[in-house]
Amino acid sequence: MKTVNKYKTLALANESFSKAQFEDSLRSFALVLKDYPMSKEAYNGAILAEMAMSGETGAEALFDYYSVLRKEDSEHADVILSEILETMDGTLDQLGELIAQPLHERLEFEDGVMYSEFKEIVEEDGDFRRIFENIMFSTRVIITEKDDFVDFLDKLMENNYHEMALSYLEGALAVHPNDEKLRMLLRRLAKGKPVEN
Repeated sequence: MKTVNKYKTLALANESFSKAQFEDSLRSFALVLKDYPMSKEAYNGAILAEMAMSGETGAEALFDYYSVLRKEDSEHADVILSEILETMDGTLDQLGELIAQPLHERLEFEDGVMYSEFKEIVEEDGDFRRIFENIMFSTRVIITEKDDFVDFLDKLMENNYHEMALSYLEGALAVHPNDEKLRMLLRRLAKGKPVEN
């Protein structure tokens, strides 16, 4: 006996994915698969939700592409996405790197210091505060990776730049409200205690 309404649950799963609520999305796709194991939309959606939860950079773009294709021709969209997923098999990170390369090249021509260079200077000198203040008044630090951003916020807090860290953190949480690393930093900032990994 079928226990879920296939179309309502798929709509809910797709809506959750669009809101970056990937666990909820995966759960809804799984409910559909339990009752309708041949549902290509539920299967593909579950794969994409799992990829997004694993941090695969291209999963959201693939989901958007799949959604557009489904509006035109759902059966054809299922075939196309299945083929893409089969051929990619772990290459989404490589795709993300290909897309990121021109971004890095463009940023290097802009006025600023890449965070990796900034870290090297701090490691050589050993004085984050002094280096940061010198750079802050003459140029800007360009951060393109999430881990670098988290590291930067961590260093700001360690060096008593709490107001600045809070300002950056609030901006980041407005864009990524469910990001656990950012929420952990906010809790740390609120308590004034170090974060344990």
